[in-house]
Amino acid sequence: MNDETERTMWTGKFIAAKVKGKWEYVSRTRGIKAAVILAIDEDDHVLLVEQFRVPLGRPCIELPAGLIGDHDDVADEDVTAAANRELEEETGFRAARMDVIGEFYSSPGMVTEAFTLLRAHGLSKVGPGGGVDGEDITVHRVPRKGIAGFIAAQRARGLGIDVRLLLLLGDTILGD
Repeated sequence: MNDETERTMWTGKFIAAKVKGKWEYVSRTRGIKAAVILAIDEDDHVLLVEQFRVPLGRPCIELPAGLIGDHDDVADEDVTAAANRELEEETGFRAARMDVIGEFYSSPGMVTEAFTLLRAHGLSKVGPGGGVDGEDITVHRVPRKGIAGFIAAQRARGLGIDVRLLLLLGDTILGD
């Protein structure tokens, strides 16, 4: 392993660009992590969100997600509380129970960010969703058996597809 010192090249409010040896990467500031929610309702429909992502320059289809403790008043926020808050803000659904699946890294060669995947159970519609502060989120309730077709249709529309949707594709991408 490279023993060179990590150098911070630039720091913003939420991210920092760093260099260690030949590696350039990005990390979250203040140790902030993310919660990602897999929400499948009693009718076997998956809740997905669509929102514009500036780095992509286009909307992206994703699992509901959000940062944990990203505001000073909730800096020590629990992952399950954050997941419940984000699910309701983004989709308008509340979960009776959240199970932690585990911590994952989305692009470990470039980003240190970890996210905790949670499975939402016992969903009930309690509000409109759509996000906060101008997020302009569109909620999609998609039959789980039709997820591959839905993703293909969104890709054909020119939307980005978040890598975490691979977990919903399962055997459909493995073929025979």
